[in-house]
Parts: sequence; structure tokens; C-alpha cells
Amino acid sequence: MKTIREIREEFEKASVEDYGELYARYQGDQRKGVVQLIAKHRKIEEKLEQEKKRIYRMQEFERKYSHKGLLCGVDEAGRGPLAGPVAAGAVILPPDCQILYLNDSKKLSPQKREELYSVIMEKAVAVGIGWAGPERIDEINILQASYEAMRQAVENLQVKPQVLLNDAVTIPHIEIEQVPIVHGDARSLSIAAASVVAKVSRDRLMLEYDKEMPQYGFASHKGYGSAAHYEALRKYGPSPIHRKSFLRKFDHMQAGNE
Repeated sequence: MKTIREIREEFEKASVEDYGELYARYQGDQRKGVVQLIAKHRKIEEKLEQEKKRIYRMQEFERKYSHKGLLCGVDEAGRGPLAGPVAAGAVILPPDCQILYLNDSKKLSPQKREELYSVIMEKAVAVGIGWAGPERIDEINILQASYEAMRQAVENLQVKPQVLLNDAVTIPHIEIEQVPIVHGDARSLSIAAASVVAKVSRDRLMLEYDKEMPQYGFASHKGYGSAAHYEALRKYGPSPIHRKSFLRKFDHMQAGNE
């Protein structure tokens, strides 16, 4: 008879698809450790099935519009920060593509976003990234700058899609058919992929800015208005990548405190 440790190693080396065979092999073993092992892996199997069902639900719009041709998810990251650019991602996934655990980038840990970014870049038919810098944001406002970054992301695709699935917006001056989806980054796999690409791309850039200007702490807050960020602004003033139009409220607060 195999030891519990040997059986545990069998389960650890097996894929989820092989669990059924292992259950059948050891279901008559009444040792507590074996019973617990089987129960543990049944839960793992159940969670995986739930995740597959969630991903299937996130392909609702992809199924609905698949007859029109290639679909492209579009989303942006960085509309709210005080510093840095706004980034946009455009991602065309192959039909029936499954990327487990993909979700709205805001619901994922930085590590998980990085992992999923690699999977997206590997599986995608095409990926486009667009940017609008702080000066452009100040010049035309954040909404128009976000649209500009999204247009650029779509233009940077190496393959032209037939339909854009957008996170809640209709992008001006684009000829391609668009479908705005409220909370799209949590309801469409393509938009979720675009949100991860945009977020990871922007975060990586902010880490580079942190190396150039470590006093602002961009590595931790990515340009958002944290207490540490406001303190750095009070101490050092704005950097070249700060959005002047976003600092007006801060400037008024400062003037009121003097």
C-alpha cells in the first residue's frame, strides 16, 4: 500500500483532468489523510469549473458579435492620476479563446496582472497600445486624451478588427463599428484583456519614471493622489510629468492653508 505522502505527490503531479482516475483508484482508502486529499482536490476541481463558467459568461458579447468578424476589446488606464500619461490597450483575441482568471485589471493583484499580460501577449491575434501624455491631457482634457489614446491603440493593431467592444464609451472619429459596454472590463473577456494590457503598460512606465524621480514615489502610487504623493508635491513641487490641470485643486488647497 502506498504511503499518504506518495499519494499526495501523485495528486500534485497530476493535471485536473487526471483527478477522476485518482479518485477511482483511492476512493476505497479510508485513511484520514487520503480522504482529506480527495476532498481537497475535489474542491480545486469545483473551483476550476466555476472559473470556467465565469469566463464563459465573460464571452457573452464575443459570442453575440462573432458573426461580424474579428472583435477587439478596448480600454484605458490612468484617467485619474495626478501624474503620468493615460494608456490604452486594444486586444483582438482568437475566437473561443479562454484565459482563466482574466478580469477587470482593478480586481487583480500586480503579480496576477503581469502573469496574465504574458498570456494575453502570447495568445492574442493582435495587440495595440496607445498613449496621451500629461501635456496633451492638459491641452485637450482627460476625456479627449483618453479617446486619443484609444484611437492610437486601435491604429497600432497589425490586424484590422470588424467590431470594437469598448468599456462604456463610444470613441469619436473611428469608422469601425463600436459596442459600448457598461462595466465592460468585468463583462467582456476582450475588454478585460485590453484593461490588463493598458494597466501593465502604464505601471511599467511609472516604474521607469520612479527611477528618474524617486522622490515622488511613483513606484508605489503610480501617480495617483495618495497622502505620500501629496506630501512629495508639497516638498518638491510638480515634476515634468505632472498634469497641471489636475493640480489646480491641490494648488487651491495649498493657497487656502497659507
